Amino acid sequence: MRTVALSWSSLGSLVATAVVVRTAVRDVLPPEAHGALRALLACAAAAFAQPSDTIVVHETDANGVPNELYDAAQLYLGARCLASAPALHLHKAHGAGDVVASLPDDHTARDTFRGVRVLWASRRAESSGAYSPSGFGGGGGGRGGWSRGFSYPVGGGHQQQRCLVLQFPRRHRDVVRDAYIPHVLDMAARLRLKTRERKLYTNNYGGCGGPDAHEMLWSSHPFAHPSTFDTLAVDPALRDGIRSDLLRFVRRRDHYARAGRAWKRGYLLHGPPGTGKTSLIAAIANFLEFDIYDLELTAVQSNTDLRRLLACTRPMSLIVVEDIDCSLGLLDRTKAADDAERDIAPPRHLSLSRFPPMGGPGMYGDKISLSGVLNFVDGLWSSCVGERLIVFTTNHVDRLDPALLRPGRMDRKIELGYCKGPALRVLAKNYLGDCGTPGGGDHEPANGDQRYEELVGEAEVLLEEVHLTPADVAEVFMGCDGDGALAALQKLVDDLRSKKVVQECAASDV
Repeated sequence: MRTVALSWSSLGSLVATAVVVRTAVRDVLPPEAHGALRALLACAAAAFAQPSDTIVVHETDANGVPNELYDAAQLYLGARCLASAPALHLHKAHGAGDVVASLPDDHTARDTFRGVRVLWASRRAESSGAYSPSGFGGGGGGRGGWSRGFSYPVGGGHQQQRCLVLQFPRRHRDVVRDAYIPHVLDMAARLRLKTRERKLYTNNYGGCGGPDAHEMLWSSHPFAHPSTFDTLAVDPALRDGIRSDLLRFVRRRDHYARAGRAWKRGYLLHGPPGTGKTSLIAAIANFLEFDIYDLELTAVQSNTDLRRLLACTRPMSLIVVEDIDCSLGLLDRTKAADDAERDIAPPRHLSLSRFPPMGGPGMYGDKISLSGVLNFVDGLWSSCVGERLIVFTTNHVDRLDPALLRPGRMDRKIELGYCKGPALRVLAKNYLGDCGTPGGGDHEPANGDQRYEELVGEAEVLLEEVHLTPADVAEVFMGCDGDGALAALQKLVDDLRSKKVVQECAASDV
């Protein structure tokens, strides 16, 4: 107890002495000496302080292109480091489900990674200042700057932009550069997958590149199509094969890089109208959690515009061109030559749009050509985006040029045919439920209903002889909504019998 008392007594004497000395110095020394003394003491403190380095991450680069690291760091900080921050910036986009937190200007947040403490600060800086967008800086951190903010020169007519300043002990520079920064990017990518709202994009008419080129060239809407692989009215073997192929594709990034190929895959969906091509596209997007870019080629005026549209798509997406045989004249060139010999002139250009090219008539001097579409699918520009699927649909695959169909462009050709037994059972489950008694209310299980199975079996036999698409079958079921499963199946069987009679009569007349 005596030792503690002596210690507190000594501390009190020390504080009193410091106050007396401070008062004497202030009264004796001139103001100029005060500043010099403070600077001397600051240098002495910096000599014993831990040296630090600084990374400055600007919101955009010198050309106005958004910096992915800045967005990733804000997302990472909002989810991990701002729980104890004194101030937050909250933002909720229209239609979004969650509120997003970020670091306000002139505020800081701390983080720890592998035992290394780092400090993030949000600032405004000159876009053409001394700091590179994501480089290491000296001077700004130096010694003794670990817990203080940074000031940037203002003026000179330079435009200011937001930036994040990352400060850390110099001895951990390799850990921050080689492990922490990739960790921030990886965590931000995972957060985006969990919180993002998937989009359906369509290409706009007009517009040109720029910092917001994606928004200028593509307009978006929330994607909420309910189709899944479980609701697809296709043969189970085909469905399982497509699903396995998709899983193999998304898991083989290293394989594509090792083989020297772009990480993409082309699908051609063909078959009569109403066989489920659009539903399959939606099911693929839902299965992979990809966005969809619905490309309307007749609204694209030149090969240049087509390349720009491709460059402005994002990874983890499906680029879809539906009914390509109708929207453009991608005809077989061999058949086109035969038509020319019979004085039937094939279309010289593929663009059918009535609008002039973007930027004015004659600006590019060319319209979309078959070569431009082929390069879009498998040229140098096709490797500029990353993980994605290119899906074409057609009702008449025999009309397309063979160059478009070769492996590497259309890697898998999927034929969707008329409705058969397995597809019928899927449709019955989707529209009628797992029940087989009439009435439209609570039903008994279909497995125990003999009449239900008899009707389904008869319909399966008839579908082998009568061509009916899944869309036709679904229309029958929709028309019997509320009448019960047995009534709907009976209506389908009656329609099939009628069509079979008409078909037999037509065959006998021939």
